[in-house]
Amino acid sequence: MMALLKAGKNRNSFRDRLQFHPMNPSIRPVPRTKTQARESYNKMSRWYDAISGNTEKKYRDLGLNLLAAQPGERILEIGFGTGHALVTLAQAVGPQGHVTGIDLSDGMADITRQRLAQANLSERVTLLRGDAATHPFEPDTFDAAFMSFTLELFDTPEIPHVLGACLRLLRPGGRLGVVTLVKGTPPGWPVRLYEWFHDRLPTMVDCRPIFGRAALQEAGFKLEKVDTEMMWGLPVEILLGRK
Repeated sequence: MMALLKAGKNRNSFRDRLQFHPMNPSIRPVPRTKTQARESYNKMSRWYDAISGNTEKKYRDLGLNLLAAQPGERILEIGFGTGHALVTLAQAVGPQGHVTGIDLSDGMADITRQRLAQANLSERVTLLRGDAATHPFEPDTFDAAFMSFTLELFDTPEIPHVLGACLRLLRPGGRLGVVTLVKGTPPGWPVRLYEWFHDRLPTMVDCRPIFGRAALQEAGFKLEKVDTEMMWGLPVEILLGRK
């Protein structure tokens, strides 16, 4: 569904109208199964960049700049997709650092391996195929974690589990960067239209706007930075939380 979106101009004042609660029943459920998600993204992997790459890049880059990965750090990306953020992170951490990525899709992982190999960064990155909501990461392992248009793919009851896992796997003082679609109150017509498609095409339009800021706070993160952008009328938050 990100293919239907196009970058719009920044409207930071919009966030003043946002009201948050991560378990609010107004947040749409994600009815498709993880198996359906894997199959869908496997099919999309070959043309995902052509459809959605330019739309997502601006906001992903803003999130990466806010995370500010440093040389020697160990960083996790959840939902690495076709690997653009992994390349940026691997370049930032340098030869003494390391990046781990986890994604449901084998097809996305194949594209990412090719991208990392072309950039001569394969040795700096470990790819995992799995579900971040259930993967048994070791506690206090990473200096930072990153998600871009991924948190809103998890069903509402899973979001606290994913963020709780991020809190555990981060070292003391660790950072979490999140880029996510968010829902305002009242939602504008672009959000209502997006949700209309999500309700009717849940395997194709599987993400939906959530209340990202409050979700991080309720998981125990201290918010250090919140930026709000607009993407075809949909509010996008770029968040930086600290353990």
